Amino acid sequence: MRGRTALVTGGSRGIGLAIARSLVDRSARVVLTARKPEALDEAVRSLGGPEVAVAVPGHAADADHRAAAVRTAVEHFGSLDMLVGNVGVNPVRGPLMDIDLDAFRKVLDTNVVATLGLVQEAWRAWMAGHGGSVLVVASVAGLKSSQGIAAYGVSKAALINLTTQLAVELAPTVRVNAVAPAVVKTRFAGALFEGRESELAGQYPAGRLGVPEDVGEAAAYLLGDTAGWVTGQTLVLDGGALSRGPI
Repeated sequence: MRGRTALVTGGSRGIGLAIARSLVDRSARVVLTARKPEALDEAVRSLGGPEVAVAVPGHAADADHRAAAVRTAVEHFGSLDMLVGNVGVNPVRGPLMDIDLDAFRKVLDTNVVATLGLVQEAWRAWMAGHGGSVLVVASVAGLKSSQGIAAYGVSKAALINLTTQLAVELAPTVRVNAVAPAVVKTRFAGALFEGRESELAGQYPAGRLGVPEDVGEAAAYLLGDTAGWVTGQTLVLDGGALSRGPI
């Protein structure tokens, strides 16, 4: 990936940072986005500094921020070859019958609409004329009913379908794929496993929960040339959980 540039949203920690690290390890340069400047600055330092990573703080739902992030990649590093949509919020829990509709709109706007907006921005600014690859971070919550996090699951299901739509629309210039992780040990997912990790891990055929590096390595494969004939696919990263049945 030497000479190539990736834009990774939600890149200050967890899965986003692991994806960025996998790309930098393969000699790519990365532009990271997230809401908190301090966390982004630390992420840039951990990746090797401004020669390989730069940060653009802001909110994914802000169109001006998305435009600035894409512009930074093209102007600072000279290209935008890989795009990773890793934004995800889950501010509400409980059944859909009880959910506040404004909160539901916020989940969809941040998780789905912002992702489409980012791809549109990258397409118009660089990828339409130069090609590239896109990775959407979805979730196994988008493949089945998700008790307690139904709104999040609906948004991730939309991202999985968005992946297939974009793979056809942007072909053959740009490949578009997704990953759908199960429970990965991040701060974002802490409420799902903290205090019961051993019990939960025992339900996975692989015998453990995921770690961010699991997603990072899969992402690097899908974004790179070795996956050149793979597009429109969602790679499930779940330690075999869906094969066994409901968790």
